[in-house]
Amino acid sequence: MPSLTGAVVLVTGANGGIGTHFVHEALARGAAKVYATARTPRTWDDERVVPLTLDVTDPTSIAALVEAAPDVTVLINNAGVAVATPGILTQTDEEIRSNVETNFLGPLFLARAYAPLLSGREGATIIDLHSALSWYAVNGIYSATKAALWSVTNSLRLELLPAGVHVIGVHVGWVDTAMAAHTTDPKLDPALLVAQVYDAMAAGEYEVLADDTSRQARAGLSAPLEAVYPRLAKTAE
Repeated sequence: MPSLTGAVVLVTGANGGIGTHFVHEALARGAAKVYATARTPRTWDDERVVPLTLDVTDPTSIAALVEAAPDVTVLINNAGVAVATPGILTQTDEEIRSNVETNFLGPLFLARAYAPLLSGREGATIIDLHSALSWYAVNGIYSATKAALWSVTNSLRLELLPAGVHVIGVHVGWVDTAMAAHTTDPKLDPALLVAQVYDAMAAGEYEVLADDTSRQARAGLSAPLEAVYPRLAKTAE
């Protein structure tokens, strides 16, 4: 099973609430080094943390990252952006392009760039942060990009299996971070989310359903559309 003991971890979006917990918890579980990436890296109070610049929407930035951090064993695709309004027809061109480039193309291109280095490497793991909204299309382009990332994760899992790379997809509803500050709905503690993800990695699991919201959304995949989206049933009456 993959282990964090002695691992070299790379976290995208490391400055955020979830990313910071991925960094600290990896070290607490025995990681030898963590590359903490962000568009504007911050300083850390641990010499085992190496801050690196990364813009996941920029191929040149990705190439420079791979050159600077070739020894990665665990890649965590955590960086993401959200949208201000839910309707895909009213979201701006900029919002749509930003979500596609950050939430979908970024993780895909990073995984593709690191795949040759991870292949055959002991403990090699890719972790993709999806969302319960991968399975519940109520947030426009954000939901669409997370659904696309879910599909990519499934493809990567199958394609990298012969190379011994373990691929984990993470689904969760609201997490108590700045991105969810606008809602009063229940929020998961980011520390609990990260603990679940690393526990799943240690257990060799492929998927993390971190809360009731994600578990309900997953179950809804086998339900009629009218059950998942009640407004459709009302329209048909």
